[in-house]
Amino acid sequence: MLTHDKIERNVGLMIVLTILTISVGGLLEIVPLFFQKSTTTPTNELVKPYDAVRLAGRDIYIREGCYNCHSQMIRPFRAETERYGHYSVAGEFVYDHPFQWGSKRTGPDLARVGGRYSDQWHKTHLLNPRDVVPESNMPAYAWLDRPLKDDAIADKMRALRAVGVPYTDAEIADAKKAIEGVTEVDALIAYLQGLGLALKQTR
Repeated sequence: MLTHDKIERNVGLMIVLTILTISVGGLLEIVPLFFQKSTTTPTNELVKPYDAVRLAGRDIYIREGCYNCHSQMIRPFRAETERYGHYSVAGEFVYDHPFQWGSKRTGPDLARVGGRYSDQWHKTHLLNPRDVVPESNMPAYAWLDRPLKDDAIADKMRALRAVGVPYTDAEIADAKKAIEGVTEVDALIAYLQGLGLALKQTR
């Protein structure tokens, strides 16, 4: 008979049963989400795949570690929705691979930052944050004011299409041309300006 005492004394058995328990629990929590429409389909027609410039900007956002200080997930609490806008829903992020929700907020949440500030404000803020927010502890990203070079942008779009992002052949073929003459800071701004517009709440 398998007793609690025997399980605790047999390390190998304890490891196997722990892995089995976590696996079953994980499957019961995760698998149903794949069949839940609200998590697998766009929230509305405003949720679209990133164009080449915004996709490149998103890669810069990740490269520079912006997610370390800024979350992109507004929780359904009054204090958060009053400050940031409509709470985040899974359908907004169906084309995000991986999504940038996060939980660290050294800086404000960026889930609904799109359209809140002008492009010029963002550029000034990124190149030297204290020019617009004197008390900011965000580092300056002056080096972003340089030409964007991303020879793999079309390949990235093909890879995303393989996991369900509906890029067309024409969008992939034109990707390299779309980012010509764009600076890194402009691509990052394009990414930021598109965040959260699908459920943007007017306040």
